[in-house]
Amino acid sequence: MTFDIQNKTVLVTGANRGIGKAILEEALQRGAAKVYAAVRNLDSATALVTQHGDRVVPVRLDLDDAASITAAAGTASDVDVVVNNAGVMRTVSALASDAIETLQFEIDANVYGLIRVAQAFAPVLKSNGGGAFVQLNSIASIKTFPQFATYCASKAASYSITQGLRESLKDQGTAVVSVHPGPIKTDMGDAAGFEDVAESPTLVATAIFDAIAEGHFHAWPDSLATQIGGAYESFANNVVEADMEEGVV
Repeated sequence: MTFDIQNKTVLVTGANRGIGKAILEEALQRGAAKVYAAVRNLDSATALVTQHGDRVVPVRLDLDDAASITAAAGTASDVDVVVNNAGVMRTVSALASDAIETLQFEIDANVYGLIRVAQAFAPVLKSNGGGAFVQLNSIASIKTFPQFATYCASKAASYSITQGLRESLKDQGTAVVSVHPGPIKTDMGDAAGFEDVAESPTLVATAIFDAIAEGHFHAWPDSLATQIGGAYESFANNVVEADMEEGVV
């Protein structure tokens, strides 16, 4: 399924900085009529409103707070594209003393948060003609790095949920995109020690809207992501994106 965002309404979680801000700005550049900046703190979106005027509408949304997500879906009842960009990451190995607690924290935002957003916004997208649902996953969805193993586990789970959403939302005409960035220049990336290899968030934003326009499920935005995506391509095409009979093990 392909989708044109010209004159459409977009919602971006975590839109106040980093990748989310780049996604919001790319949506506006491509002709979106309005972008909801879904953020935990409404004041954090003030600069975006100052810059872009009434084309940006702040709305409170916290991935850990189901009620805030439901309320945001009620406010953004005209949305055509939902980009779930927000997430959390801690640098913890599987052998760390706080590994379980860290994994619980990351699962709550990165997996349960995704499910909460999908459940709240799927009916909205359906009522508005289908549109698109985009999930920010990671190369860590398919490759585990030991220094942040718990984050990788949470992103592997979110990728699995995203695959399920692709099938579940197909009948209502909603295109689903799974985005798999490598190291990106953000506060989160810097905290993880990626400063020297990180690339621009604009690469992610461009890849997202290209994938929506061209009807691709996977998006591999940056240099490392492209390398991993190339190695993964055969499995992605022949297994992940293939129509397979239910019950196949």
